[in-house]
Amino acid sequence: MGVIFLDNAATTPLEPRVKEEMIRMMENFGNPSSTHISGRGAKVEVEVVRKRIAQTIGAQPSEIFFTSGGTEADNMALFCSVRDLGVKRIITTTIEHHAVGHPVEFMVERGEVEAAYLSVNEHGDIDLNELEALLKQGPKTLVSLMFANNEIGNLNPVDEIGALCQKYDALFHSDTVQAMGHLPINVSETPYDFLTCSAHKIHGPKGIGFAYVRSGLKIKPLIQGGAQERNMRAGTENTIGICALGKAFEIATAEMAEDQKKVEGLKQHIIDEVQAIVPGVRFFGRSSELDKSLYTVLSIAFPKSNNDMLTFSLDMKGINVSGGSACTSGSNQGSHVIRALGDWTSEYQPVRVSFSKFNTKECAEGFLNAVREIYAVEKEA
Repeated sequence: MGVIFLDNAATTPLEPRVKEEMIRMMENFGNPSSTHISGRGAKVEVEVVRKRIAQTIGAQPSEIFFTSGGTEADNMALFCSVRDLGVKRIITTTIEHHAVGHPVEFMVERGEVEAAYLSVNEHGDIDLNELEALLKQGPKTLVSLMFANNEIGNLNPVDEIGALCQKYDALFHSDTVQAMGHLPINVSETPYDFLTCSAHKIHGPKGIGFAYVRSGLKIKPLIQGGAQERNMRAGTENTIGICALGKAFEIATAEMAEDQKKVEGLKQHIIDEVQAIVPGVRFFGRSSELDKSLYTVLSIAFPKSNNDMLTFSLDMKGINVSGGSACTSGSNQGSHVIRALGDWTSEYQPVRVSFSKFNTKECAEGFLNAVREIYAVEKEA
């Protein structure tokens, strides 16, 4: 059946309806900042998308800013909080995406902010009591904790985190790139200050996303050069990308429940079958617990054996999976997320299987058959 793509946490295939929207917008080439009719037409398209996204997450349109993706949106929240909002300390973890971890390290090295890292247990869980103890003391703080971990699928208790931040007058930023469009998010119910989205995680194109910035936070633009996005993000608006993001977001949120039910079935099937095929197999984080993990991510811990290049072996059989985040490809240090779970992880090979609504039972069986073949060869060796 050709290549089986099970690396949807890295990126997702373009939705045909999104592609149609992109083609439609290719005819509307006006610059939204222009005042003539072509520019005004493009401006209307952009603002319709902004309003639609805002309504869906319980925000105001003025709180939505289009960016080049999740990394820029995360950087915007972190750098602007320190530079413009008086933040002197960032509380985070060592298992955040590098779009959070690296900016924090950069600012710490420059002496601009201090960082406090919450401990995580062998399952990747944080301790809310530890968070509250830190929030009770110390300077103006930004808490940066992702909603859903991109490698092990863990869901953080964002409602409780937001409540603690509100109680102790701290800001709350959450990297919601993996969760947006897959789980319900409402800023009128959970007190977020910053959220992030990347279109290519929900069957949109690469290079477009948005940041939610709570009204009343007086930050200055991260990118300078023009008055676009109400003076908050310079650069001519990516109208094709913005409208594609809007369509992908609309589809993902409207069909969320149906997609979740389908994907959870595939995930549970692979969990059950892998345990039957491979003696001693485990799962990283909470990814095998459907009620505690993002349904699109399953991080399998295969016992190390003669085959120490399992993802490569699967690739040779036409199965696209990963050993962790695509953002660490080319690194020989392995996953910082997996390492943070403890010494026990060194005895296992991580294989992240991540799903989308386009995956089928046949995709799951193709993966399982490849695993059976690989382990059958090892038994004979």
